[in-house]
Amino acid sequence: MKPTYTRIFLKPGKEVSVKRFHPWIFSGAIHSIEGKVQEGDTVEVYSSTQEYLGTGFCQIGSIAIKLISFTQTNVEESFWELKLTSCLDSRKRLGLFPNPKTNVFRLCFGEGDGLPGLIIDYYNGVCVIQTYSMGMHLAKPMLVQVLQKIFQGQLLAVYDKSEETMPKNGEIKIENAFLLGNVPSLTVHENGNAFQVDWVNGQKTGFFIDQRENRALLSSYSKGKSVLNTFCYTGGFSVYAAAAGSTTVHSVDSSKKATEMCNTNFELNAEVIPSANQAFKTFTMDTFDFLKNKGNEYDIVVLDPPAFAKSRSVTHNAIMGYKRLNAEAMKQIKPGGIIFSFSCSQVISRTIFNNTLMSAAIEAKRNVRILHQLSQPADHPINIFNQEGEYLKGLVLYVE
Repeated sequence: MKPTYTRIFLKPGKEVSVKRFHPWIFSGAIHSIEGKVQEGDTVEVYSSTQEYLGTGFCQIGSIAIKLISFTQTNVEESFWELKLTSCLDSRKRLGLFPNPKTNVFRLCFGEGDGLPGLIIDYYNGVCVIQTYSMGMHLAKPMLVQVLQKIFQGQLLAVYDKSEETMPKNGEIKIENAFLLGNVPSLTVHENGNAFQVDWVNGQKTGFFIDQRENRALLSSYSKGKSVLNTFCYTGGFSVYAAAAGSTTVHSVDSSKKATEMCNTNFELNAEVIPSANQAFKTFTMDTFDFLKNKGNEYDIVVLDPPAFAKSRSVTHNAIMGYKRLNAEAMKQIKPGGIIFSFSCSQVISRTIFNNTLMSAAIEAKRNVRILHQLSQPADHPINIFNQEGEYLKGLVLYVE
């Protein structure tokens, strides 16, 4: 029997974006609510002419509803099984599962997979969940059951890491916790390279899965080159460069915990790194300070900072930060050097990012060419109806 969900009616004309399958309903678009709703409730959305538009979760904020279905449905275990099976099937088509050389991937990417407010990363038998809405938080018991089912009982653990991602104005206090099993860290493999991942203490879900293909691209440029990896975190780019035969790999991060993990990951891959005499060093210090007076020392520089802008109100400051960082790298890199530069700030568009790096090149007084324009990999899909999901931008630059 179909449950009765609260019905929400939109103002005339506000149904247009929903009919184009955009999953967000803004509070200003709502005309009336047939009954009472609480944060996290499942609701059905209708046009002003009472035409059904979609089903989603109610939440506090300017985005009042995020739609998880555009057809009337019961949001129960069978619904979640259909959705997550589709997610896994698409990763199988990408060759990510099962794959002995790469056993870490993003299983669900929010709007990109039709499930706004839900992130699930898979780490060699462990799923790490992050929810961004109360509706998704309340669905976790069913999500765990479905994950066990689609992975055919082979899951070692499910860890909920939503304490930092859930809205802070909610009434329920969210704490990170295991929902199944208890495995705080594991060694995973990505394109044959080994990494120790700690989802309990690490940033985000433990590893920046979204740079997988960009790390592989770095490998193709690294043999015989000196490489600097800034904001290195656990050393993803560093390990790839070392395994590809770079002569020098220097990794910089202001976090001692990060540089220690970077060293651990280098040791995990020591047997497959070509040169026993390779100079692999980590530096626990500020990247801007490290870059000073490093002229002609590096053939390749990786600039992968944390998000300089998490809201539009600080966009200008972020642009200045990206410009300063890239200008300094351009000034210091060897002639004929290559810079891998990234922004993971969703509010920094690709056009803004490209123009910012152009300004940096003007300031550095170096002739710069774009070799590659980079984005997030296919397991971080962008919903064509919600292109706000493209957050990772990157450029590979040749600096004369």
